[in-house]
Amino acid sequence: MTDNLISGFKEFRKTAYESDGAVMPALVKDGQDPDYFIISCIDSRANPGTIFNVPPGTFFAHKAMGAIVRPHKKGTALSAALQFALHHMNVSKIIILGHTSCGAVKALASNIDDEEIAEFVNVAQKALDTAKNKTGENADTLLRQAEKEIVLQSAENLKTYPAVAKALEDGDVIIKPWLFDMSSGNILEYDKAADDFISLTGFEGSDIKEGVCCA
Repeated sequence: MTDNLISGFKEFRKTAYESDGAVMPALVKDGQDPDYFIISCIDSRANPGTIFNVPPGTFFAHKAMGAIVRPHKKGTALSAALQFALHHMNVSKIIILGHTSCGAVKALASNIDDEEIAEFVNVAQKALDTAKNKTGENADTLLRQAEKEIVLQSAENLKTYPAVAKALEDGDVIIKPWLFDMSSGNILEYDKAADDFISLTGFEGSDIKEGVCCA
């Protein structure tokens, strides 16, 4: 059954098409002008459209397991999307949005016995190795650090994309490595001086326990 999807769409339509502040008619007539390009995980709990609660037209979206960005390869979906967003739409901010309790990270760390998944997540092996060097083999500590390291590796891999490299050279774009802490309900950003992810929201941690995730 898809009743919950249609019900949700009807609520969206009331706000985006029928309310006094409806944004969709203008977006259709005048076109889009997003400020951000967000690369996020496929996890259903970490959808940026939900957690940021912003109007349509705010950001371009690309999803991949673990928010993992592979090094550039011509003709991929991400390469084409970045070319369009940066070269044709002048987007000025790219956000890599990882999250805690990530199934893709767990799959990588556990050497998942699934060829399709392993072939993709194994590109982040360097990030996992870095996390092991920093934390040791304790499973929970390792996974938390690996989630951070994968975001940072993805940010570096982004720089191999010609559209991104050109925009960075010209000073037209910035890359923001972010982490959604699902247990505390917090957004963290990598701080180079601290060499760690720091809260952008000021919210404190919670006692919510993280359960078994996806993948």
